[in-house]
Amino acid sequence: MQSAVNLWPLLGVAVIVAGFLLRLHPVLVVLAACLATGVAVWMPPLELLAALGGAFVKTRNLPLILLLPLAAIGLLERFGLREHAQAAIGRVRSATAGRLLIVYLAIREGAAAVGLTSIGGHPTMVRPLMAPMAEGAAERQAEARGASLSDPARQRVRAMTAATDNVGLFFGEDIFVAFGAIVLMQTILRGEGIEVDPLHMALWGIPTAICAFIIHAWRLRRLDVYLARA
Repeated sequence: MQSAVNLWPLLGVAVIVAGFLLRLHPVLVVLAACLATGVAVWMPPLELLAALGGAFVKTRNLPLILLLPLAAIGLLERFGLREHAQAAIGRVRSATAGRLLIVYLAIREGAAAVGLTSIGGHPTMVRPLMAPMAEGAAERQAEARGASLSDPARQRVRAMTAATDNVGLFFGEDIFVAFGAIVLMQTILRGEGIEVDPLHMALWGIPTAICAFIIHAWRLRRLDVYLARA
């Protein structure tokens, strides 16, 4: 016999939807949703408060994890990290924006392939370091021709720097055998009766990663051609 499914616990989802539609404070909305769900399942008040307190204790260090790196990066930028990065790359005569980003692409993709996905990222590497260095190389190229780097060219260099980080991370982490997507695909296939070795799946990501590197490296070489013409 089929048993009836209790849908009252979904009341918390309705509270979240209504709260966000009304643009209420997110913390209050989440708290109200937790209380509504607890009441819907007849959870004792003391047990409900204990669950909320336990969840708070488990996540209280999350703001520090997010805010401390941002504060450190902001402090470094305040004391001239971007300017020093541009000046350092400007002294390398053979450096161009495309060549610099190709090296970063290789490092980013190789590090992600062994599970080091935290090496890089837009807020920690692209904005404070790689983008200024690429801009510095592009400015040196422009100064060598007796011109200045235009704003559209500067924005394109920044966009390609961010794209390089995305491509390196996305295709590099597919090679890592413990990557979450590989585990998810193995679980889905196993549910369908298909047994696949995670290592085998990761090895099939290598040709794709190589192709992604070649294609994006070609795009970065085209960036140098664009900067030379601009």
